[in-house]
Amino acid sequence: MSRMPNKWAIMAGCAGSMVCTLAVAAALMTATGTDAAPSSAPAASAAREPAGLADAKASDCFACHAIEHKVVGPAYVDVAKRYASRQPAIIDTLAEQVVKGTVGHWGSVPMPAHPNLGIAKARTIVKWILTLKPAAAGETAAATPAKTYSYKLADGKTVALDFPMFITGSNTKVTKDVFTGYEQYNSTCNRCHGDDAVGGAYAAPDLRIAMQGGLTWQQFLTTAMAGRVNKGMPSWAGFYTQQEIRDIYEYVKGRSLDLVPQGTPPSAQN
Repeated sequence: MSRMPNKWAIMAGCAGSMVCTLAVAAALMTATGTDAAPSSAPAASAAREPAGLADAKASDCFACHAIEHKVVGPAYVDVAKRYASRQPAIIDTLAEQVVKGTVGHWGSVPMPAHPNLGIAKARTIVKWILTLKPAAAGETAAATPAKTYSYKLADGKTVALDFPMFITGSNTKVTKDVFTGYEQYNSTCNRCHGDDAVGGAYAAPDLRIAMQGGLTWQQFLTTAMAGRVNKGMPSWAGFYTQQEIRDIYEYVKGRSLDLVPQGTPPSAQN
């Protein structure tokens, strides 16, 4: 524990006396004199956030990408590694791909166009990405073993999930995340996939059946963020965050297992 500053030590030891008051005043004047930096001034050692990172955060880039691991698109450190020997010539090419969109460079999932971002900001983001280096082996956090949650289904079988469906102590009240997923689903997804995730108009699939057929979380996220333009499904990147898509996934998963009933599910929120 660090030592108490002198001015507070004086206050603690002499509170109530005139001598103490004068001593405190002198200490405060010494600490806040004209030679001292204003208290609101940023620390000289504080690192300023790179402009490219700030622009990436302000756009929808982190809906589909992360710095150290694959989300929908590749990890930024992997992009930097692939193009390390082609700088600076590759910067304009990559910036143009960001603005116009591209597919095929990192798999079959398309990266949507970002015309509103503009080529100047796209270049700033690309230049920042290309400065990134993978974390050193000693800096990589140890993987935490995945926790599982078991639930008994109506047919007597037991299913293990990698997330809790219900709040602690209840087998009917869904968690806050699942309930949020229900709300998000019914604000947008139900227009095509139907209320209660039972399938709907425009030939949109019954998401419960897709889950029962083995649709994984990664596939769910990829489809939601990238969209399926040829089938009329828009990209939700920039509208929903990855966590919000995860909430929707958990709700739909619950519906596919009949753990979550139709209508508003019981929860701590209602």
